[in-house]
Amino acid sequence: MKQKPSSAAPQKVLVSSDQNGFSRDLIARWQMQPHVPEFTALSSDLLRGSASLPFDVAIVGDVRPERTAAVLSHLNQGSIATVYVASVGEPVHTFRRDYPRLIVVSRHDAWLDTVVLLTEEILKRAELSTHISRVEEGARAGQKHATLGRYMVEMRHSFNNALTSVLGNAELLLLETSALKPSMRDQLETLHAMTLRLHEMMQRFTSLEVEMQCTEKTEKAVDSISYATRA
Repeated sequence: MKQKPSSAAPQKVLVSSDQNGFSRDLIARWQMQPHVPEFTALSSDLLRGSASLPFDVAIVGDVRPERTAAVLSHLNQGSIATVYVASVGEPVHTFRRDYPRLIVVSRHDAWLDTVVLLTEEILKRAELSTHISRVEEGARAGQKHATLGRYMVEMRHSFNNALTSVLGNAELLLLETSALKPSMRDQLETLHAMTLRLHEMMQRFTSLEVEMQCTEKTEKAVDSISYATRA
């Protein structure tokens, strides 16, 4: 099946049916959409060994009556969002009672449009949840660095005071040219140069405060998005 090009990795949709027409009609209808996911079509007999794969959503319909309960129970126990297309006459209320994680769509004239639009919304939510998880992971890593950076910023003033004292005394000693041996003067000049370098490095921690403020703003934004999405 030809997939429409996409910059992101295609999302994966499992289609389980014992009638070839169900999968064919569903996939053909999806070709009209701007974004086409990656489909895997399996019969109900082959589903048990493949339902644990990383699919984003499963769509089930036209399954043999003796296999319906087993298929729905198997999917209801997993983590995959499942849309079940109930045939005319099937007890929709019973499915919703027995399989609370199941999304049941009654078979009607526009059932293909309903399933496609519903599944697209599920895929969008799954994509958003994945993105939020990645941002949260990055925020947690940033928080660890921010904690270390906050400690270093707090210690900056004390460290700068110590460096200033060492630097000042080194400069005073270097003025006493006649009182210093050449070897001692070389060591003192090295100490003076290293102290200057450390002082310059500590000045860079001023920008660290700005970075920490940006990290804190990002964390607050992530918390707000997570709360709104999971509400």
